[in-house]
Amino acid sequence: MLKDKVAVITGASRGIGAATACRLAELGANIAVIYAGNAAAAETVCRRCEDEFHVTARSYACDVSDFQTVKETVARIKTDFGAVHILVNNAGITRDGLAAMMKEEDFDRVLDVNLKGAFNMIRHCLPLFIRGREGCIVNISSVSGMMGNAGQCNYSASKAGLIGLTKSIAKEYAAKGIRCNAVAPGFIHTDMTGSHEENPLLSMIPLGKMGEPEDVADAVAYLVGAKYVTGEVLRVDGGIAM
Repeated sequence: MLKDKVAVITGASRGIGAATACRLAELGANIAVIYAGNAAAAETVCRRCEDEFHVTARSYACDVSDFQTVKETVARIKTDFGAVHILVNNAGITRDGLAAMMKEEDFDRVLDVNLKGAFNMIRHCLPLFIRGREGCIVNISSVSGMMGNAGQCNYSASKAGLIGLTKSIAKEYAAKGIRCNAVAPGFIHTDMTGSHEENPLLSMIPLGKMGEPEDVADAVAYLVGAKYVTGEVLRVDGGIAM
């Protein structure tokens, strides 16, 4: 399905990003793993992609919030792979706290990584997409960006912003053959969320359980292959936001 395509996934050394990298590799895509700090974990993902799915995978350390660093990283990926066809903006952090006590730097950092980071990646991949008249962008938002979540005004704002960014990019570049969609996960088992098995919000999930990173990866794979879908937000949340 994705043979000879090149997919760039941010935050791909663990959790949803790692699962997405492996899922797209399984479909035949070559993989650029973007990570912030854990080089060993990123290399583990690359080795799995290569050993299990027989594609080419390379890792790149990059602070996605830094415009110039992202530009340089995308240029390296272009040199190494020759093209970019798919971009998955998954990199994200949390700095939770009630608004009345939240530090300015905690608000700024979450917006810088989660929202500006996605813009930076899109901005520097767009020329490659436009040149090839082909591109697929999937932004990993959150149901927190659709519903809000107490104690997460910064995170919720960043994820809501991703939805607006998704729709604007979809409208701007549809005529160029570029699609842009979002996935909005709910409670997913990752290092970031933990298990939260005692969280009272679990009782609000109609399916009665947390999701797995692979559930989100499957949604990303669907959107990558859905040639007539753009500007969409696909919830993967067990029904919590319906």
